[in-house]
Amino acid sequence: MSGPTSGSAPAGSPWYQPPVLDPRAAPVPRYGTGSLADLLPAIAGGQGVPGLASGLELAPADRVCVFLIDGLGWELLKAHPAEAPFLTSLLSSSMNGTGTPLTAGFPSTTATSLASVGTGLPPGAHGLPGYTVVDPATGALMNQLRWQPWTDPYVWQPHPTVFQLADAAGVHTCQVSAPTFEQTPLTKIALSGGTFHGRLSGEERMDLAAEQLAAADRSLVYTYYSEVDGKGHRFGTDSDEWRGQLMYVDGLARRLAEQLPPRSALYVTADHGMIDIPFDPESRIDFDEDWELRAGVALLGGEGRARHVYAVPGAAADVAAVWREVLGDRMWVATRDEAIEAGWFGQPDHAGGVDPRVYGRIGDVVAAAADDVAIVASLTEPKESAMVGLHGSMTAVEQLVPLLEVRS
Repeated sequence: MSGPTSGSAPAGSPWYQPPVLDPRAAPVPRYGTGSLADLLPAIAGGQGVPGLASGLELAPADRVCVFLIDGLGWELLKAHPAEAPFLTSLLSSSMNGTGTPLTAGFPSTTATSLASVGTGLPPGAHGLPGYTVVDPATGALMNQLRWQPWTDPYVWQPHPTVFQLADAAGVHTCQVSAPTFEQTPLTKIALSGGTFHGRLSGEERMDLAAEQLAAADRSLVYTYYSEVDGKGHRFGTDSDEWRGQLMYVDGLARRLAEQLPPRSALYVTADHGMIDIPFDPESRIDFDEDWELRAGVALLGGEGRARHVYAVPGAAADVAAVWREVLGDRMWVATRDEAIEAGWFGQPDHAGGVDPRVYGRIGDVVAAAADDVAIVASLTEPKESAMVGLHGSMTAVEQLVPLLEVRS
């Protein structure tokens, strides 16, 4: 005799099974109206660059600087007003005063987000849909942040960047960042266009960004700072090290804002937020030690909070069923087609949907954390598994990023 149907027995009953989360109900990014992919098209379109459309409405400015702070999510910023008094003072100016943040896009991870920022396209169109994804041409996992193994960047992401379009339209365009990023494949296919200026210190970057803004009647400047994210991964967002970085970057933003030339706008944003996940077996489920989750899986991609799961041939349906059974009350678990149809990677039936060349990069099963949980892999991903702060999913603390505005 079988037991009650899933979810029909009271909690505590031996027959009780928690309800499975519906992947169609996940809080998908606001592609086309309020995502990171909409930011640069709105800015450059306002500067007269042709061929750009965005549902994000921003007042035009002749000179615009985008300052992207890696890892500084909207929820984290709101929770730390004492450490970030200047940025906090700008919260009410987000999205032209509405107080509404942008969404990063899925997954909420650096490579994906920077490609969305630079190309003005959602992940399903630009083709960087995760931290690590399968290259259908080789069958191997490709790390899109470190670009390993080597893959032709312009084949992997063939679309022009908004910076390139702006430069071609006569807008003075440049990037001001750490010198180490100048020749990376990710920079070339996501952020290139105009001139790259490498500067080591944050203060040097802010000063040069202000100088470059004033260098022409129309200018588009991008600058970047990474260590808020770095300290969060290593020590967590509830650490003195992370708070110290937030205080430092708050000072950088103020320094840049105080140097804006006339007819300028500064937008401060981020690529994702972050959540600290406890180091216990219930919160960090180890794929390498879990025979149920490994069954039928050929490769595990993505990262702890946003997994691409690639099944052995013929096993995709079984893998989806098992992952839903084991994780479905704590993660949104979808098949590839379900995730695409739900709009995780772009608007379905829209130009921003999933390009055929990108389709096979997405996992047969995609799992995004809804709870304080991560799927780690202690043997195959030891460094990533040791990180305190994680990101990647669609929860507010990971997905929402600020759009703070200063005008001269």
